[in-house]
Amino acid sequence: MNKCRLCHSKKVKRVVRLAPMPIGDAYLRKAQLRRQPVYALDMFLCRACGLAQLPQLVAPDDIYRPYIYRSADSSGLVRHFEQYVGNVCAKFKPPRGALAIDIGSNDGSFVRFFRNHGLKILGIDPATVIAREATKAGVPTIPEFFTQATAKRIRQEHGQAAIVTANNIFANVANLDDFVAGVKELLLPKGLFIFETGYVLDLLQKAIFDNIYHEHLSYFSIKPLVKFFRRHGLQLVEAERVNTKGGSIRCFVQHTQKAPRQAESVQRLIALEEDYGVQTEETFRLFSAQINLIMESLTTLIRRLRSKGLTVAGYGASVGVSTIIYYCGLGKGALDYLVDDNPQRQGLYSPGYHLPVLPPKAIYAKKPDYVLLLAWQYARPIMARHRKYLEAGGRFILLLPQVRIVEQNDAL
Repeated sequence: MNKCRLCHSKKVKRVVRLAPMPIGDAYLRKAQLRRQPVYALDMFLCRACGLAQLPQLVAPDDIYRPYIYRSADSSGLVRHFEQYVGNVCAKFKPPRGALAIDIGSNDGSFVRFFRNHGLKILGIDPATVIAREATKAGVPTIPEFFTQATAKRIRQEHGQAAIVTANNIFANVANLDDFVAGVKELLLPKGLFIFETGYVLDLLQKAIFDNIYHEHLSYFSIKPLVKFFRRHGLQLVEAERVNTKGGSIRCFVQHTQKAPRQAESVQRLIALEEDYGVQTEETFRLFSAQINLIMESLTTLIRRLRSKGLTVAGYGASVGVSTIIYYCGLGKGALDYLVDDNPQRQGLYSPGYHLPVLPPKAIYAKKPDYVLLLAWQYARPIMARHRKYLEAGGRFILLLPQVRIVEQNDAL
């Protein structure tokens, strides 16, 4: 794309350049191993509206049709979903028997909780196998990409919805105009569109560069979204920060009313964004410099350890881990293998470098000298769970907020 995804301005400029890499979630089985294509991973900033975005598009079928991630694999995320649905229903009191539709519903872990509050439910997700499994498990799921045309068909067959949700998917949409036109088609006159998505302010403040990958096309802030929804006859009425995915925003959108309202929460976040400068090139240059320092510190440490003949494993095998591995050049010769708690990942090979993914018990069988915590957001529970590894003389390497080594007697 050569124009902004939100406002269509051609005033876009590259502000962050990461290493080209394969599709970050394209983990392969041994029989599938092959050379995988790499794609540029550059972030651009729209100087007209302030949206940060990736202009490079990878074919959605290549990413989502064979998708293997399931929400239920993360117990913490499922607990978050249950609380999230409970809060929404308590606050907005959707009528019993009304329809709740979840776009990008994955295995149905989120939308199924609306049934507990007396709502009918429907999921939409293009991951064919996961959609089929969700339907068999009692969450009717349409195995398609969401578009305005899909929305019109759903409206004819199921009616309009009191609640439409899209969690951790809005940033993954290339044609946001068509997507939101579809949402508007499905919403009852007093219906509510709620979505959670990564917040660029958190990304910049915490240097969470592993949230940048090809699935995430847009890195949202509130101010550009207000203008975008207004253009579509919708209002962003409330917004709040939540802790998921390293830092996200939960936004509440409705049809434009005769007397438009906008909660103080929206104005407060816009003021925070302006104070931090999330729509300025200078802020992104500082972000680039910060993650470069992290990368240099980590690669220097890994080279030093390997030069001494020491072994290093990586803990984590997610799409974000692929960004870290490629940006920091942690292929073969740097990491010996990866371990991951998710059985769905075990036995696979990482994108591009084809590092084997083993179960966590491998760190006791293989006894690596160091384990790099690529899944840095879960560093504390991982280290607590594997205290025996530390007690046996192993060492963990922390990545964020700064690179450091943790030994047995260090505080977790």
